[in-house]
Amino acid sequence: MDSSLRSHVAAPTAKRLFVFGGVGLLVVAVVLFAYFGTEIRANERKASKGPAAIPVSVAPVLQEVVPLRLLAIGNVEAYATVSVKARVDGQIVEVGFKEGDEVSRGRVLFKIDPRPYEAALRQAEANFLRDSAQKNQARSQDNRYQELLAKNFVSKEAYAQIRTNADTAEAVAQGSRAALDNATLNLEYCTIRSPIDGYPGKIQIQMGNLVKANDTLPLVVINQVHPIYVNFSVPEQQLRAVRGYMSSGPLAVEALAPGSDQPAASGTLVFVDNAVDPSTGTIKLRARFAAICPRGRSRSKRWPRARINPQPPEPWSSSTTPSIRAPARSNCGRSSGTVRTRCGQASSST
Repeated sequence: MDSSLRSHVAAPTAKRLFVFGGVGLLVVAVVLFAYFGTEIRANERKASKGPAAIPVSVAPVLQEVVPLRLLAIGNVEAYATVSVKARVDGQIVEVGFKEGDEVSRGRVLFKIDPRPYEAALRQAEANFLRDSAQKNQARSQDNRYQELLAKNFVSKEAYAQIRTNADTAEAVAQGSRAALDNATLNLEYCTIRSPIDGYPGKIQIQMGNLVKANDTLPLVVINQVHPIYVNFSVPEQQLRAVRGYMSSGPLAVEALAPGSDQPAASGTLVFVDNAVDPSTGTIKLRARFAAICPRGRSRSKRWPRARINPQPPEPWSSSTTPSIRAPARSNCGRSSGTVRTRCGQASSST
């Protein structure tokens, strides 16, 4: 009875263990299949993303002349800068321009109260007329005494005194003439005109203020930007090449302001500094342009891109176009760009 009961109990237990073991093996198999299937699909996707085909084109071998370019940094500098100052004392009674507007040479900028100088001019004219009359009288008396001296009617001492008086009157008249000219100039200085064509900046002394002759503070500063300079630097290693190309003729330069939609401006290299900057290992160059931007557009200092286009004495062979890029630097806090200096042309075989 007991043995029969134990056999019936053991049989279901063995069956359950068999069932549980089969289920566990099935779960493990499913997990392994899912893992390896994922790996296989990932590898297939990676294999399908291989390097794309690179198109190859064939061209005939040519020999051409290509430019040599040096890349540097440049900044625009006014061709001329004039600090306008008063040459006489007085009160400003008129301003004849607007800040930032273009002014031509000879245009009236300021007017100083002319009334004191008009009065001084009239006084100088009166003095001149008086002294001229005295001079004429003294000269006439000298002529009469000269005739009397020839007839021995007067002594030589008396004639010498008359001659001295005539010469003194002549000198006084000349002094009056100089004073008259000075008074005329002072009256002209009451009208201050532009000495150059350019663009005035901010008015430093407004209308109604008193000004002094040659005061420290200028009335306004005018910059001439037509023509205009572009300054830039190149590595000292390129100095020999630049000077060599300059010996063959003037070097043409092209400049383009950064972000500008205007065509490049054409200019000429006009200056190479006589010393290398030891702190940077570069040498300064200057080019002159008729204009960087059209009249009426922005005229602020900018860092343009430029090209120098010289013709070397003998072209040389090269497979590439050598170029040197200098890091963008700024010494005046303005916008920066790239200057491209074309220092020659090379025969290139491709």
